[in-house]
Amino acid sequence: MDRDDEPTSGWKSIYGNKVTGDEDNSKGTNETAASTETSRLSSYANGPASPTRNEAASVHSTKQETPRATTVSSDRRRKPRVLLWSFLIALGMVLSVTGGLLFYLWNGLRPPAASSTPVQITISSGMRAQKVADVLEQSGLIRSAFLFSGWLKIEGEGSRFQAGVYELTPGMTREQIVAKLNNGDIVAAATIRFTIPEGFTVQQMAARLSETAGVDKAKFLEVAGKPELLTGSMWTKTLPTDNSLRFPLEGYLFPETYEMKRGSTEADIINRMLAELDHKLDQLPEDWQSTLEERGLTVHQLLTIASLVEREVVVDDERPIVSGVIQNRLKEKMPLQIDATIQYLLDKQKERLLEEDLKVESPYNTYLNAGLPPGPIATPSLKSIEAALYPEESDYFYYVTKKDGTNTHLFAVTYKQHQKNIQLSEKNVKK
Repeated sequence: MDRDDEPTSGWKSIYGNKVTGDEDNSKGTNETAASTETSRLSSYANGPASPTRNEAASVHSTKQETPRATTVSSDRRRKPRVLLWSFLIALGMVLSVTGGLLFYLWNGLRPPAASSTPVQITISSGMRAQKVADVLEQSGLIRSAFLFSGWLKIEGEGSRFQAGVYELTPGMTREQIVAKLNNGDIVAAATIRFTIPEGFTVQQMAARLSETAGVDKAKFLEVAGKPELLTGSMWTKTLPTDNSLRFPLEGYLFPETYEMKRGSTEADIINRMLAELDHKLDQLPEDWQSTLEERGLTVHQLLTIASLVEREVVVDDERPIVSGVIQNRLKEKMPLQIDATIQYLLDKQKERLLEEDLKVESPYNTYLNAGLPPGPIATPSLKSIEAALYPEESDYFYYVTKKDGTNTHLFAVTYKQHQKNIQLSEKNVKK
């Protein structure tokens, strides 16, 4: 039967609403609904009964479909939340790693705690930037050698570091450290300064160094007697091997003012003086060695002649002249009769030699022996070496000091002239 509150175009079931717009099916549908309704009412009137198979299936179907729709909707709402949380977690991890890395870089590159106590480091010649960074880290001047060396590469620094001893203070910035190393702002090492005058003997040098530089005199003489252990000069390898030399290095230790590190050993000092000899010989004219060969002389003989000139002459202009006299006497195989060779044999220098002094037995005595002494008798200056290499040609065989305070000489060709010059020299002695 029709109900006033139902739509005319369809029917409503107690299990749900269904509206059908097809009028042709409306009639059949209504009849079916009426029949079903009548049966249901009849069942209610007669008492409870089990639902039909179709009704049970319909109820079961309805119960299953409703939860499934709810689950799909919930899954769709949960998926965006999972993605959001995953993104946030990943972002947090990235930010955490990035922050940790930035903190590591900042902490590793910042200066260590400042200190008022300076630290000394030594940069060796040719030391690589990585090794310099290691030294800085070990000295507490930087926090990380790895990061510091990496920073040097980025900045293009490290190739201009200069060798030396540096004094740096903890707390200095990277830029300040690099600036010091680039500028070679090294610490001035404590030094010893000494002067070896021209014409000094090895014994006089040892005494002078003992007084002015704290050198052990005995040790100095001991080292000077072992030229085979020294490496300062190439010419010490050509030294005579006979035992007639009083001091093998006599004449080879160049007279000069030296400045060396405090604490230098006797061998260090001797090697430095030997090296100076080679340096000075390099200042001679380029043909000096060929000139020496033409004259039939060795470097040892050259230094010997130069030492004689050094001890006999004061005025530079007379050095080549005296060298010429020595050459003339050697050619004639005459004894050189040079007083300086006798003085060399004495413990103390004498203002005037006695006749008995001229008779001392020694290969250095040029009154008793012809030719050159076994070796130099003093350390010659460069002027004397040049004079020995390039003597002035003359006919002179004799010379005597004027004794008038000018430190010059009177030269003679013959012995007779020489005797007159001696008499003249005696008259010039200041009273």
